[in-house]
Amino acid sequence: MKKLLNTLFITQPDVYLSLDGDNIVLLREQEKLGRLPLHNLESIVSFGYTGASPALMGYCAERNISLVFLTNNGRFLARVIGKSKGNVILRKKQYRVSEDEVKSAKIARNFIIGKIFNNKWIIERMTRDHPLRVDVDYFKKISQHLSSIILDVRECEDLERLRGLEGQAATSYNKLFNQMILQQKEDFYFHSRSRRPPLDNVNAMLSFAYTLLANDMAAALESVGLDAYVGFLHRDRPGRVSLALDVMEELRGVYADKFVLSLINKKVVNKEDFIKKENGAVIMTDEARKKFLSAWQNRKQEKITHPYLGEKITWGLVPHAQALLLARYLRDDLDEYPPFLWK
Repeated sequence: MKKLLNTLFITQPDVYLSLDGDNIVLLREQEKLGRLPLHNLESIVSFGYTGASPALMGYCAERNISLVFLTNNGRFLARVIGKSKGNVILRKKQYRVSEDEVKSAKIARNFIIGKIFNNKWIIERMTRDHPLRVDVDYFKKISQHLSSIILDVRECEDLERLRGLEGQAATSYNKLFNQMILQQKEDFYFHSRSRRPPLDNVNAMLSFAYTLLANDMAAALESVGLDAYVGFLHRDRPGRVSLALDVMEELRGVYADKFVLSLINKKVVNKEDFIKKENGAVIMTDEARKKFLSAWQNRKQEKITHPYLGEKITWGLVPHAQALLLARYLRDDLDEYPPFLWK
């Protein structure tokens, strides 16, 4: 159980939610795990299938407390709310901002600042931890280049130019990615990003990690009442979770890339875990996906201190924290959207 920004997160499995007076009670096999007053909660997010009592659902609906159900892995299932009050206003604000490219750019640039800052941190961390394994001078040069791009992004109010700056930063960062692979270099290498299809083992894992992260981010956005399909940097496209892709930009490197590198460098995966098809596409075996998913779930349970909130949370709750902060910004509760700046 974790309370964050007036949202209660129930992360333990097999917990049933019930009502006692003005309190939510957490039960597992009739054993009381916790009890919390509901009067200052805005939302309850439960990871699991066990459910909630009709009395609690009715209480929350009457008082505009959203009740969100996700799978144990974080996939969005349902969101129970009462009469449309705050959420319709939030989504209408989201749609209006999305239609205004200047306002969209002012939000989108913070996503990109977060992404570049975190990639710069990864580079600096490599020079500190592995000075004899990487070209320190080249890494430092790229790091300085990323710093200069951040300054340009900070002043940018044009979406097209913002995409160009993000592309420059990504190209520079990708030049170093192969050097960050420290083990199994004959079987794991990175020359450039290939997506549809991935053409090597590293790209196969990156694509899988980005898909999982996008799903987690979309579920987090839906849980706070935002439309995961209407973005600010990524424009509308049928079937694309554009806002999820926006917000996950700042988490790609520090969350997904570092995870993939750790699997390679710790030899959790090896060349036997991949199959190359006739068209050149590389896919992971069923057993490799199981290992990947197990390690991903374990990573989501690791605790960190959120750099903006100053609270200890698990990595798995980071997308939810950022979704809450974005919703607060759109409601004018914050002067600016605070990106996830990890160090």
